[in-house]
Amino acid sequence: MKRIVVLASGYGSNLQVILDACCNMLISGKVVAVFSNKSESTALNRAHKAKIPAHVILESRYCNKDEFDDCLLNEIGYYQPHLIILAGYMRILSIAFVEYYYGRILNIHPSLLPRYPGLHTHKKVIKNGDHQHGASVHFVTKNLDQGPVILQAKVPVFRGDTVSSLSIRVQCVEHLIYPKAISWFIDGRLIMDNGAAWLDGKRLPKAGYS
Repeated sequence: MKRIVVLASGYGSNLQVILDACCNMLISGKVVAVFSNKSESTALNRAHKAKIPAHVILESRYCNKDEFDDCLLNEIGYYQPHLIILAGYMRILSIAFVEYYYGRILNIHPSLLPRYPGLHTHKKVIKNGDHQHGASVHFVTKNLDQGPVILQAKVPVFRGDTVSSLSIRVQCVEHLIYPKAISWFIDGRLIMDNGAAWLDGKRLPKAGYS
C-alpha cells in the first residue's frame, strides 16, 4: 500500500477528509505520518485520534531555515513516502525539499489558479467583484502556487458574500476534489512530467481537469 505523509498547520479539515477516504478505500493508500509546524494545530489531534504518528517541528528551535528544512527532510524520510500532501501547511517549502520530492508533492489552493496565488484569496475575490471562485489541486514546484494544475472546482460568488461565507463554500469543493486527485496519483494514473500534469497518459490543460 502506498505511503502518504501529510503536512498541516491548522484545523486539519482536509486531513480528516483524506483520512476518511483512506479508511473507506476511496484512496488506495495509507497516511503513515502527519507533520506540523504549529504545536497548537488541530490536525495533530486528528492524527492522534486515528492512531497515526504526529510530529511537531518548530522553526524557532533551529538556527536558520536550512537547519529546519534538513530536519524536516530527515524526519519525513524515515517514513519513505510515495506522496506528500500539503493540507493547509502555512510554510513555504525550500527548493531543496521540493526538488528531493519532485513530482510527489500535492497541494490544494483556495483559488482558480493561476488567479490569486498566495494568501487572502477570498478577500481578493470579493474586492475585485469576481463572479466565480474555487479551488485548485496542483503539483508543488519551487515557484509558489505555480505548479501544474491537476483539478479545479468552481463555486459562485454571491452578492453579500463575506470572507467567511465564501471560504466555507470553497472548502466544500476542496473536500470533493482533493481525495480524487490523490487517488489518481496513488493509482498511478497521475504524474508530473516535463513541467505538466498528465492523467491516464494525456497531458492536462492549463486549468487541469475541470
